[in-house]
Amino acid sequence: MSKSSTLIESAQRHLYGNYKQAPIVFARGSGVEVFDVDGKRYLDFAAGVAVSVVGHAHPILVAAIAEQAQRQIHVSNYFYNDRNIELAEELCRRTGYDRAFFCNSGAEANEALIKLARHHFYGRGDKARQRVIAFHNAFHGRTMGALSMTGTPKYREGFGEMGPVTHVAYGDLDAVKAAMGADVCAVIVEPVQGEGGVNMAPAGFISGLRALCDANGSLLLVDEVQTGIGRLGRFLGHDGCGARADAIALAKGLGGGVPIGAMLTTEALANALPPGTHGSTFGGNPLACAASLAVLRIIDDEKLVLGAKNRGEKLHGLLTRLAADLPLVCEGARGDGLLRGLVLRQGMIARDVLGKLQQAGVLLTAAGERVIRFSPPLIVTDAQLDEGVALVRAVLATMSPSAQSNANMPCQVQSPQGQRT
Repeated sequence: MSKSSTLIESAQRHLYGNYKQAPIVFARGSGVEVFDVDGKRYLDFAAGVAVSVVGHAHPILVAAIAEQAQRQIHVSNYFYNDRNIELAEELCRRTGYDRAFFCNSGAEANEALIKLARHHFYGRGDKARQRVIAFHNAFHGRTMGALSMTGTPKYREGFGEMGPVTHVAYGDLDAVKAAMGADVCAVIVEPVQGEGGVNMAPAGFISGLRALCDANGSLLLVDEVQTGIGRLGRFLGHDGCGARADAIALAKGLGGGVPIGAMLTTEALANALPPGTHGSTFGGNPLACAASLAVLRIIDDEKLVLGAKNRGEKLHGLLTRLAADLPLVCEGARGDGLLRGLVLRQGMIARDVLGKLQQAGVLLTAAGERVIRFSPPLIVTDAQLDEGVALVRAVLATMSPSAQSNANMPCQVQSPQGQRT
């Protein structure tokens, strides 16, 4: 048996079965490349679902983690730690927000947003404001509060009553206006729905939400877990939209692979969660904060935000041409920056294609039912984009009905006498 087979057999005996992993066991990575335990190379165009923004084993990130581990890993939030304070200051400087709360994941950051919104109004004596407006196809996490706002029913099935949350169509300001009421504490939105299918917000949508929230006296919350940290070619996904949220959630790329999440708020919400109302044992620990500071330094030094914009435009061009060349398989391409989706034709299931792509040596994820999601590290090169999309093209070309028809035709072979058989 191969090393992979032995480890997979052990995994199937000992790991809890809530995931459906591909039959690959990874051992190491370098930049945009990862290698399994048997030495096979893959191009990582998933980046741990938009997490590994500076790639694998970046020497500056590795050194920062090692140096901090030698100094201090954990102290708890009964005390300050220097890295925590430095990261809070840096994130506030970059984003224009005033306060930072640290946790360990995007789901936790979104949980903090819900508690913030409800407790803000509770503290003002408005106990009726508990309902949240969220969107169909949204994804905000797997914990119960975050799950209540997730707009895909299959994720909520079997877990009982959720809410109070009202889901409406993404991009539909009239639907949001109709759902508003005196009990709404907040509207939560993703600048691009990543998990839901790489769905783009229409122009003016987030600024329209800002106006509706202001008119209703509700908070606007923006989930930047997948779209933040430069992913869309700007530091925050909703930068430049003409509106500012009251609070945002960050995670994924924030630590470059080290678990960390953050909620950033305006000063007006600084007292919404007073001592004793919320916390996180590991949130803001020195190791994770040191990793995040290193990621931000790399992003600056290597100009990765601008790179995400430029490489994202190249990737969009490659995917658009691929879709045009394979119209029986692909419907089109969409997305922003280095978060892109290749939309497959009706009847095709993206997850059914991923295994073939893995065999070809490129890692991607599904977004919704029929969208292949591209979220490579921000350090990806033009050459790697060319190579990766060429691998995808080769796989999808074999799935074209015309290619399958040709494969099923009788083979014509030249006989020694010059006759076809």
